[in-house]
Amino acid sequence: MVTSDYYKTLDVNPTATQGQIKQAYRRLVKVFHPDTNTDTAGHDNIIRINEAYEVLGDPQRRRSYDNHQFNQNSYRYEAASQGYRKYHTRSKNVDGNLQKWLNQVYKPVNRIIVQILRPLKREIDDLAADPFDDELLESFQDYLESSRRLLTKAHNLFNSQPNPSNFAGVAAHLYYCLNQVSDGIEDLELFTLNYDDYYLHTGQELFRIADRLRQEAKASMKSL
Repeated sequence: MVTSDYYKTLDVNPTATQGQIKQAYRRLVKVFHPDTNTDTAGHDNIIRINEAYEVLGDPQRRRSYDNHQFNQNSYRYEAASQGYRKYHTRSKNVDGNLQKWLNQVYKPVNRIIVQILRPLKREIDDLAADPFDDELLESFQDYLESSRRLLTKAHNLFNSQPNPSNFAGVAAHLYYCLNQVSDGIEDLELFTLNYDDYYLHTGQELFRIADRLRQEAKASMKSL
């Protein structure tokens, strides 16, 4: 059974990109490295940090861990670096809370995700004309930067209020959808730095997974 909060161990948000997780790991390793910290506590911290990074540093193991934590905590999301918590709630005015969450969280977050995902094919088709053309590459980078801003807005909306327990399944799909979008943007950005098609293909696949999760959230809404 997973008992450790690996995100808390690395002092990162659960929505952190793989790059941010790597940076946090390197920073903590320097802090607790034997050359700079010779006490037992420092050694123990290195063990915990390595354990956390072995899981969170691997995208596949991270997804499994996230899924386990999400279910184990009854869809409670915790981010130690920002000090916020998200819980299931039982409101006295259940219908009012459901409608509020639907209008102020689900619908706008869904629209933002579409705004990010939909242009990708066109952007890649344009870039394919000549990936080494500075203007085409700059246009693609502008799209990625715009996507990052939209994703931040979506995260803020998602975390703006607790999801009603009736919508826990919908919230779960949105949560993992946003994570896939974040990782996809990260890989697409890496492509612009090294022109490695692996990152381009991986970014596209992550966006496809995100869209599938978005559709599953929509389907879950209809079944309620």
